[in-house]
Amino acid sequence: MRRQVAVALAAMVAALVTVVALVTAAPSATVAGSSTVSAKGPRSAKAAPSATSKLPARGPFRVATTVVEVPLPAGARRALDTEVWYPATSRWGRLVPDRSHAPYPLLVFSQGYDLAVSAYSSLLRHWAAAGFVVAAPTYPYTAPPGPLDEADIINHPAELRLVLSALIGAGRQHSSVLSGLVNAAEVGLAGHSDGGDVSLAVADNTCCRDPSVKALAVLSGAELSSFGGTYFSGPQVPLLVVQGNADTVNVPACSAQIYDEARGPKYYLDLLGASHEVPYVEHPGGKNGATAPLAASYRRVVAQATTDFFEAELAGARGALGSMERAGKVPGVARMVVGGQAPVTGGWCPGSPA
Repeated sequence: MRRQVAVALAAMVAALVTVVALVTAAPSATVAGSSTVSAKGPRSAKAAPSATSKLPARGPFRVATTVVEVPLPAGARRALDTEVWYPATSRWGRLVPDRSHAPYPLLVFSQGYDLAVSAYSSLLRHWAAAGFVVAAPTYPYTAPPGPLDEADIINHPAELRLVLSALIGAGRQHSSVLSGLVNAAEVGLAGHSDGGDVSLAVADNTCCRDPSVKALAVLSGAELSSFGGTYFSGPQVPLLVVQGNADTVNVPACSAQIYDEARGPKYYLDLLGASHEVPYVEHPGGKNGATAPLAASYRRVVAQATTDFFEAELAGARGALGSMERAGKVPGVARMVVGGQAPVTGGWCPGSPA
């Protein structure tokens, strides 16, 4: 908020104090349905690596983070701590929201079972550095340290919709750290494994569809019959499916089912020889299941292709589709399919609709 500053020195000092308070406060904001979103305030973060693909005149950005607490309806068991990464700039020796190119497209990511949001921080930070507001809720009964209950996934589509509503609302509230940063017309979902299942349901299943979603990236996910509803029977959003062809957890048939049932526009990134987690997370102690150079190659391809996809389908940078296709064609690492059928033959996806 801009304020008129009087010539008098005292008024100038008062105005400066007001601006600093607006930037550094940890505000509360009321969102639709009388819920309250509590933003714990921006935390300083190291500058993110430069993204190789960026929107014209935007980025690569430095990245800062905040945590938003999204309450669930009365009687619910918990609130959802949602970490948010956003484009930032340095001011007064600290990172503050960069509103010079705002509002930014919003990406909401859902983590896989028994994987912490922090395991994906490199990928999420890459998106934010490219000019997106990126949010990732922690679903407490499917994230460490637990207690873990994979059946709790049945609640996640409704919870994800609450997160979407809360973040869009926070972007509209002057008191929020996210004020003015979120473009409610450019909302995308992404998720890995069980998180991909949840994101798919909210984007393209009659059980749980949220009309604010405009693009979807499913990373080794699946359709789940336990959600009910029908997949791909209504309006569809642009879809990027990413799958390791050596994945034994969510097998390639799961991604093929998603891809082949979607009408498009759709893209399939086939990661050659990749297992379930290697392309998306970094494990300490050499537990990647692939050589370090190959694992790094998978992650570079995924980061670049997903960034290009969202830049094209959300931010309108149509030239990014060509960059995505090039990023997805790396001999011995990845191949990209545009339209048509998935490059998978045979198999069945456990837990999916027949």
